[in-house]
Amino acid sequence: MSTDAMSPDEKILGRSDVNDLEAILAITNTDVDEAIHAVKDNADAIFTWDYEKGERPALNKLYEKAKTAQWNGETDLDWSIDVDPEKIVTVLQGSNSSGPFEYLQNHPESPFKNFGDAEWTKLGVESMNWRLSQFMHGEQGALLCTAKIVETVPWIDAKYYASTQVMDEARHVEVFAKYLQEKLTGHYPINAHLRLLLDDIIEDSRWDMTYLGMQIMVEGLALAAFGFMYQLTEEPLLKKLLRYVMSDEARHVAFGVLSLKEYYGGLSASEIRERQEFAFEAAVRMRDRFLQQEVWERMGIDTRKMVHLLLDVPQDQMIFQQMLFSKIVPNCKKLGLLDAADGWLRTRFEEIGVIQFEDMADTGEEYLEFDAVSQDRAAAGA
Repeated sequence: MSTDAMSPDEKILGRSDVNDLEAILAITNTDVDEAIHAVKDNADAIFTWDYEKGERPALNKLYEKAKTAQWNGETDLDWSIDVDPEKIVTVLQGSNSSGPFEYLQNHPESPFKNFGDAEWTKLGVESMNWRLSQFMHGEQGALLCTAKIVETVPWIDAKYYASTQVMDEARHVEVFAKYLQEKLTGHYPINAHLRLLLDDIIEDSRWDMTYLGMQIMVEGLALAAFGFMYQLTEEPLLKKLLRYVMSDEARHVAFGVLSLKEYYGGLSASEIRERQEFAFEAAVRMRDRFLQQEVWERMGIDTRKMVHLLLDVPQDQMIFQQMLFSKIVPNCKKLGLLDAADGWLRTRFEEIGVIQFEDMADTGEEYLEFDAVSQDRAAAGA
């Protein structure tokens, strides 16, 4: 079929229906036993001879904040704390983060209908391991993407800030890997939908697409998810780890908002439409990632049936999955992507059930509220 005959979704997602079960299941991770995954980076490394620091005051302010908000994952977190994964799960399962699973418990085709306490606990532990594993993989994606931004962004203030984020992301990968290895039961391989998205972001030669895909979409989702987990968990090590990571992530998303708002003001309508389509593709890939295919495989549950059931769950039962977009949608609105031209992205966000977050706080200045490191240092010195 020629590209002219394809529907918009086929061109963007490679499938004509967002909920096409077969197309979703066809995306698989075929090299889970390999330690290395190579992606071609098509971008040019850009030098700038304009060293005028502070030409973009908002970015300079962010850079100065980042320099004083660095923390050490080895010494600022108490790794001597004993962690009981099953105890964590009992708390999480009492929240609506398990909403779709509890909803499906009474479905006639549900694999959960005969679950007892032991099975629910196992599902909770596996889901937590899987979720933290995907965050860890996403943080490595952010590590690579931010190093790419240092190379490709043409502004010295942005290069300065992005260099601090490279350190942040290395620290995030480090602490999630250590928590999974020492406090849980090891990590899951990267989800195929997440890997596809990260590959697309890295392969794109345009520096602003790296920003949009990583700083706005992936990091925005991570910030919302970390906040949600932070509110729910009572495990002290994980709680402090998430609080510190959130402090960094809020700056990272703000970095994307502040940089792209300026740049997008000079783009043509067709260029903005490309960014809208990229944002929608990223949103769908991240939604598909939370279908947890790897968990069902490990637990011996029919993956095809489970994904089919999850795709049919009413939107009002998918509160956790929807809340993940609570940072993404308002930031897209602030960037002018939501309502540009014919409001194409607004319509698509309505279709996947996340438009209700459009008026929540964007992250342009929100990072100031998440400065956990400075707050703890001030309290310790009081």
